[in-house]
Amino acid sequence: MFKASFITLFPEAFPGPLGVSILERARREGIWDYETVQLRDFGLGKHQNVDAPPAGGGAGMGLRPDVTAAALDSIDTDGKPLIYLSPRGEPFSQKLARDLAGGPGMVMMCGRFEGLDERVIRARGLREVSIGDFVLAGGEVAAMAMTEAVVRLLPGVAGNQASLEEESFETGLLEHDQYTLPREWEGRPTPEVLLSGDHKRIQEWRFNSAKSLTIDRRPDLYAAYSDTNELQPPETGDEHD
Repeated sequence: MFKASFITLFPEAFPGPLGVSILERARREGIWDYETVQLRDFGLGKHQNVDAPPAGGGAGMGLRPDVTAAALDSIDTDGKPLIYLSPRGEPFSQKLARDLAGGPGMVMMCGRFEGLDERVIRARGLREVSIGDFVLAGGEVAAMAMTEAVVRLLPGVAGNQASLEEESFETGLLEHDQYTLPREWEGRPTPEVLLSGDHKRIQEWRFNSAKSLTIDRRPDLYAAYSDTNELQPPETGDEHD
């Protein structure tokens, strides 16, 4: 079973979106589970203090290394990566989500205040990960977003595993445009090629749609993709209907 552990000052924030839809169903089926660890339980003194002023002065407070280490050490990590959600961390990606989904779980430190004492980051080998170039009030939302991205990749969680292979970032491109019913809506028709039954043409249309979207919205992704791939649609074994 995949196990996610969240060290947080606000355990009441969980499970949040992790407790609905396919993620909750998968948890009930024993595919994954989570636990919360209250950081303040390891706080010091009468008021269970977890923070202290930053060395050198400055605004705000920082999380103490002794308190944080005690919370981390209370968890049986069993080879799980220790992750600190931090805006200065490496960017979270679909590749990292897949790597984490292949392991036994993860321990996630949800920061607060001005951040975490550098000494505990280094001493416990915390991997700093960021979900974007912005700052949140704490790491809980980031931890939930990251966990959702990982858990939905576990075998048996998604209803259709094949659909995961066509999503944004899986091929290096953003996902192609989607069309459903009705065939025409507010004067906007569904592209005829998608109704043709010609699987080769549909595959080419989807590839070109994904390529155009990526060039327009994420030229950085497209540059990386074009450096490592021939710009041809993927092969399909389907024949015309």
